[in-house]
Amino acid sequence: MRQDNPFVIAADIGGTHVTAAVVDTQNWQVVNESLIRYGVNSHADAKSILSAWSIPFQEIIRHRAASAISTIGIAMPGPFDYENGISHMRNQDKYDNLYGMDIRMELAERLGLSGTSIRFINDAAAFLQGEVFAGKHHGHPKVLGITLGTGLGSAVWVRGNNAMDADLWKTPYRDSNIEEYLVTRWFVRKAAQQGIDVTGLRELLQLRNKHTVITDILAEYSDHLLHFIAFFSEQEATDRLIIGGNISNAWDIFRAFNPTAFDRFDIRISQLGEHAALIGAAAQFA
Repeated sequence: MRQDNPFVIAADIGGTHVTAAVVDTQNWQVVNESLIRYGVNSHADAKSILSAWSIPFQEIIRHRAASAISTIGIAMPGPFDYENGISHMRNQDKYDNLYGMDIRMELAERLGLSGTSIRFINDAAAFLQGEVFAGKHHGHPKVLGITLGTGLGSAVWVRGNNAMDADLWKTPYRDSNIEEYLVTRWFVRKAAQQGIDVTGLRELLQLRNKHTVITDILAEYSDHLLHFIAFFSEQEATDRLIIGGNISNAWDIFRAFNPTAFDRFDIRISQLGEHAALIGAAAQFA
């Protein structure tokens, strides 16, 4: 049921930041002047993390007091108990110190809201939901979503239903799982094996002209990504995919290593950026 107030505070929590904004659920748009991005140390103690997460919400609530916005939708990485608001993140290179905590009540207490005012959705599902709602993809019976960043997100949208987390990050692959080959830490590890010290893909790309081996690293990543797309597409019997996340900004580079193979799929790169997950998170109250 739609809320009386069409405005919802939405947030997208990532491995290094939290982005929050007001979303107009009548027009499916982010109110740009409300957007706040705040850095978070995901390896800090629980109190520090929760305090950092709370700051953008507190800022928005204070500045939008006249609007009386009291609902918050949060796009959260997994593993997470989205219905009950319990963090199950462990050994994900982020937020280990929140394991087992009731995040809903922790945030509600800090913000002076009731727990029922806060809802969680998987970040990949939120991304896909936002792309479908605001990106005009309703004409397809089924769309798959992939987010590539500090974690691997996967989601499925079927016409007439909300997007759902596909939870494919733990799919066995080679000596580990598929996530370990598609996220930021993979680039860091591969570069370190070649004596190159970087914190992520962006730095790696800046060094391409200095280290020829970086081209090999990018080509290998392209192969891993192609494998996952083919696996996901076959499993869900659709070739329509939307890819987002920070790593997707280098899509043209990865596609160039396997153009014919990638072009077998109908792949779109997110045009909404971080707004997609915010809109998808807000949609929980629409």
